[in-house]
Parts: sequence; structure tokens; C-alpha cells
Amino acid sequence: MIGKKKSKPQLDPEQLELFQNAQKRIKQKKRLYTHFIVFLFGAVLIILANTVLGIGKDFQIFGREWFVYAIGIWIILFLYHVFKVFVIDRFMGQAWEKEQLDKLTAKQQQRIEVLKRKLEKEETIMAQSMISSSKKNPAARTNELTIIVAAGENNAIGKENKLIWHLKDDLKRFKDLTSGHHIIMGRKTFESFAKPLPNRVHVVVTTQPDYQAPDGVLVVNSLEAALDIAKNDEQPFIIGGGEIYRQAIPLAHKIELTRVHHRFDGADTFFPKIDSSEWKEISSKTHDKDEEHDYAFSFITYIRKED
Repeated sequence: MIGKKKSKPQLDPEQLELFQNAQKRIKQKKRLYTHFIVFLFGAVLIILANTVLGIGKDFQIFGREWFVYAIGIWIILFLYHVFKVFVIDRFMGQAWEKEQLDKLTAKQQQRIEVLKRKLEKEETIMAQSMISSSKKNPAARTNELTIIVAAGENNAIGKENKLIWHLKDDLKRFKDLTSGHHIIMGRKTFESFAKPLPNRVHVVVTTQPDYQAPDGVLVVNSLEAALDIAKNDEQPFIIGGGEIYRQAIPLAHKIELTRVHHRFDGADTFFPKIDSSEWKEISSKTHDKDEEHDYAFSFITYIRKED
């Protein structure tokens, strides 16, 4: 429309800084090129002025023609100009580039954190939706989704994808409870096994699209898909790791917990805190420390409280 001002494109401050730095480097190199041309013509003119026109022909310094010193000084100045453009300013430019890279890395990290929080929120909403749906239609739920876990007093469950303890009776209990059932786990938990456990259906949850697992091991890309596979099992088990436990605890009916009575401060994986307003303890049996067990522990069973 007539009289309407055209809007000027707005550059991001970081993009503008990059653009200005590129312009500065181009100008520096152009000035160096101009200096080189002027130096060549200047040196030729000085020599011609002395030899052809006779200007300062009789003027010598330490027995040498004056233009030799003039050209020599000019060469030194030109070499300094070259050094400044390609060494001094270049190194300064690398420091500036590193600063920009750090800025971009920090900005990208912020974006990742935002996406992570958004994903966690969506997972929570999905879990709540699944709980609501299952309450309305109990037949759609698995009979008794059970979490089985061993955790320290500070809820530590592992370090570097390995157990921090070896409790013979806990392993026996795990075998007795899970045999004949589906066991649902994350990829890292599955890879911590030397081989698939006998007499159990392994369901591995991973986001890797082409994950290769041994024959008989079922691979899915979400906990929801894993639960769908195990829907005909009377009691499928969630066996880890930390992220799968976090996603599964809103959906579970029972928790079979081995509470190891020790704080493991070097752990890097933890079980979610059990909310006493949602879970009721129905049994507990303590096992003292002995020759075969380095730590005392308790077998505790929780069930979800009725609304």
C-alpha cells in the first residue's frame, strides 16, 4: 500500500555478530592486498626516481643508496601487516569463534532441557490417562502389573548398569517370582544379563529403531507397547532400569521391594520414592547380614491403595 513503510528484516544478535566478524575479516584481507599493490608500485617508483630521474642520486647511507633502506623498512612494515592479519587477528578470531561455539552449545542445551521437560510432562499425562482408562475398563488392564526391584536405603539400584551388591536370597526370590511370566525392561538392563533368563518372556523397551536382540526376545519402542504384549499374562513384571521404573510406577498394582539396609552413595541409578499415600505395605520379612550376604535386607510387598 502507498505510504506503508517496508519492514526491515531483523537479524538475531548472534547472527549479526557473526556477520560483522566476517565483514571485518574481509576488510582486513582487502587492506592487506591493497598494501601489497601499493608496495610493489611504490618500490618501483622509488627505484625509478633514483636511477632514471636522479632524485637523491648522490644521497647514500652507510655506502648504500637511500632507496634500499626505504624499501627495506617498507618490507618490514608489510611483513608485519601480513603477520597481523594471518596470525594475530586469526588467533583472536579463533578465540571469538570458540566463544560463539560455547554460546551456541549453551543455547542448544537449553533447548534440549525444554524438550526433555516437555517429554516428561507428556509421559506423565499419558500415564495418568492410562490409569484413568484402566479404572473405567478394568478388563483392559493386565491382571496384576508388578514392579520388582532391589534398592538401598537411599533408593540406589545400580552403578554403571550393574548391581552394587550380590544377595543370594534376593536373586532366588527374583527367580521364584518372575519364572513363567513376562519381564519388561529397558535396553541397558537387558544388556546387563550375560544371556536371556530361562523360563521367562523378555520384553525390551528401546528407542533404537534397529536394535538386534537374540531370538525369542521381544523388542518394542514404548512401555505401552510392552504392556500390550503382556496383556494376557496374569502377572507381568517390570524389572528396570530407572527410567522404566519411573514410567511404570503410576501403572503398577504391586511392588515387590528388596530394601537393602545400606546407603550406596556412589550409585548413578535410583528407584522412585514410594508415596505412602498411594501404596500400602502388606508384608515385610527381614534378613540379617551373614556369611553369604554382605548387607542386611528386607523383602517388602506393597499394593496400590484403593481410591
